Amino acid sequence: MAKQAPYFAQTLINWYNRHKRNLPWRATTDPYFIWLSEVILQQTRVNQGLPYYNKFTETYPTVQDLAAAPEDEVLRLWQGLGYYSRARNMHHTARQIVQEYGGNFPDNYSELLKLKGVGNYTAAATAAFAFKEQVAVLDGNVFRVLSRVFGISEDIALPASRKVFQEQANELVPADEPDTYNQAIMEFGAIQCTPVMPDCLFCPLQQQCFAFTHGLVQELPVKSKAKAARPRYFHYLVFSWQGQYYMRKRLEGDIWQGLYDFYLFESTDKTLATEALLEELNAAGIPVAAEQLQPPRKEYKHILSHQKITAKFYLIHLTEKLKPEVEQETRLALYTPTEIDEIPKPILINNYLKDEKILLHL
Repeated sequence: MAKQAPYFAQTLINWYNRHKRNLPWRATTDPYFIWLSEVILQQTRVNQGLPYYNKFTETYPTVQDLAAAPEDEVLRLWQGLGYYSRARNMHHTARQIVQEYGGNFPDNYSELLKLKGVGNYTAAATAAFAFKEQVAVLDGNVFRVLSRVFGISEDIALPASRKVFQEQANELVPADEPDTYNQAIMEFGAIQCTPVMPDCLFCPLQQQCFAFTHGLVQELPVKSKAKAARPRYFHYLVFSWQGQYYMRKRLEGDIWQGLYDFYLFESTDKTLATEALLEELNAAGIPVAAEQLQPPRKEYKHILSHQKITAKFYLIHLTEKLKPEVEQETRLALYTPTEIDEIPKPILINNYLKDEKILLHL
């Protein structure tokens, strides 16, 4: 490996200099912009993440700006990216940097790991790209390249395998160009050594690649299947009163924490009898007659990493405003369409609002 490391690294750097994509976070050594891009790109494709990166850097050009922003505003800007805990952790980290580090990012991997929501990958990427620290970045692309080139058969889905890959990766990082090398191997996995149909014919590492020479390109990397997503059935009761809609902020302990949705009745079945819904409403102190309950027009589906949500929306035009004690008990509050547009919402809710043309600008 020691003999192979310089050749491997230089080959990838040469390839990168010819084929790299022109991305804004590669044209800076500012740790704030680099950190921001890495948080956004976790579990997100570049073409999807780029508009969000541009929005965040325009809205919050400094870490101080991000730290000072209200959480609802940050979540609203994040809307559509999913994995909202990333946005909350990002916001918390910005405040931590301002309050504990005087607005300056820690300049090394070990110190970066102390920041909330910053794991091995983000710390390594920020340290390597912003401060040229000789540390290996490990993401899905890097796992795939290392597994195929060096014939590593450990299951990349298992946490215990990380040590094997980390040791391999650490040996390959050149001291003089850790930033360029790490960008190179990640880019190589993204556009050359892809998961399906990698471009082996024009690969500069073809003859050194264990998977290619042994006919194992489709078998490596080894990754065990994730557990099947469990089904959940959401029945949303959309209360309307004089052109406004009752919504509430979701609490901790479930998906979409801090986002806004409607009154939710979850069941174990995708179909729900009208009687059951009316019983639920009466129990909550919201008397509704059967004729007020408009049946859902369509079904909405949303797949998360471990959950498959099927949602239906029942529009209910109230004849009078909810009593204050009911609003307090249910945590519901009235919002105008303009206000609804400005608060952060799950993409499932946003899709319903678009379909029903509740948002004024759509």
